[in-house]
Amino acid sequence: MIAIPNVLSAEQLGTIRARLEAADWIDGNATSGHQSARAKQNRQLAEDHPETRALGNIVLDALAASPLFVASALPLKVYPPLFNRYGKGESFGDHVDSAVRIRAGSDFRIRSDLSATLFLSDPSEYDGGELVAEGQAPVRLAAGDMVLYPASTVHRVTPVTRGTRIASFFWIQSMVRDGAARAMLFDLDRSIQELAETAGPNAPALIRLTGLYHNLLRRWAEL
Repeated sequence: MIAIPNVLSAEQLGTIRARLEAADWIDGNATSGHQSARAKQNRQLAEDHPETRALGNIVLDALAASPLFVASALPLKVYPPLFNRYGKGESFGDHVDSAVRIRAGSDFRIRSDLSATLFLSDPSEYDGGELVAEGQAPVRLAAGDMVLYPASTVHRVTPVTRGTRIASFFWIQSMVRDGAARAMLFDLDRSIQELAETAGPNAPALIRLTGLYHNLLRRWAEL
């Protein structure tokens, strides 16, 4: 799991939260598969709601401006962001996200390599509601922060015991399907960035590593 801080600015977060306060919420099982429907208790903004698309575009713009997101996900396609809320007593039991996501009423489809949860509520606003992925510590991040994790991971949202947890969620098809290869590229990219700070942008070792990064990406990328 990769935590990506400050995906949304304070202004973007404030705009999204204000507009969600006035939105109409429906049963969260509108986008559930068969297994998920038995485990899911929450509300969400309808996928075809005008606010879903408008607010989703704000999220997409923020993702494009996040170097850490681009480096870690190597995104080819991002499913248009959706929005959900968990009130007191609501939760989402253990499940695995669907391998292929198809946007209703369109021919847009992606292979879900990665899942993302972008937190819109500050942890002080609710208790419970942790995102728990198999083998990982529970996650409850600051508003505007996001966590990225393999869509193949068994995960759940624990029951909310106070307040309301609001988030955006979506899936990413990466240019690099293989998770191990993607992780190696991410580590290599971070090493290149660190070396650039200490050795300078024209250091021969930096140039060689940058070439290696792009040659591996060229070998592994599916476009």
